[in-house]
Amino acid sequence: MIRSITRQKSIEEILRLLEGMERVFIVGCGTCTTMAHTGGVAEVEAMKEKMQAAQKVVTGSEVIPVACDNLTEEMVCRFLPAMKESQALLILTCAFGVQTLSRFTDLPVIPALDTLFIGKELGTGHFQEVCTQCGECILGETGGICPVTACHKGLVNGPCGGTNNGKCEVDPNKDCAWTLIYEKLKKEGRLSAMRRFQPAKNYQVEPKPGKILLEIP
Repeated sequence: MIRSITRQKSIEEILRLLEGMERVFIVGCGTCTTMAHTGGVAEVEAMKEKMQAAQKVVTGSEVIPVACDNLTEEMVCRFLPAMKESQALLILTCAFGVQTLSRFTDLPVIPALDTLFIGKELGTGHFQEVCTQCGECILGETGGICPVTACHKGLVNGPCGGTNNGKCEVDPNKDCAWTLIYEKLKKEGRLSAMRRFQPAKNYQVEPKPGKILLEIP
């Protein structure tokens, strides 16, 4: 399952962002941040206690089923009275959820989390980045293994000089991405794909902010 992976900001940063705002409404998300244990029911309750310890008034809290879809506006309307009593929304969702919520309220939206990457759950509480959405996918030439994310250095033309016995120089407990790519291409009988030079990555393939209009038949 693919999710937005987040990490809670320090309480010092959160309180700095909330400076001058004494009444807050706390919002969590029932999908990504619940799975990452950064914005589910338990984390919202813990944040409520932190806010009260910091002498903030919590006017209410809610874990929205999905903070970044079309139901967000409906949820905001449902809790609008309690939200209107607050001076800010303290949001424990990914950045997309924060931006979605901001469209449906005039209150300041304060993110309590940092969004790290798009990740796949490998086990309970264990997530691994699988895609940086760089816009120049070379998976067809690397055996379906992305060197931009799997390699600590993001190398796209083979391993660095520090790889040792198939292990990564940065993390000796981790398999070298390019060793994995080599073994995969060898098994597929496509080692020649490694000989193609990959130009330097262009991380601005799509002008920011990205926007594309799909032709729907």
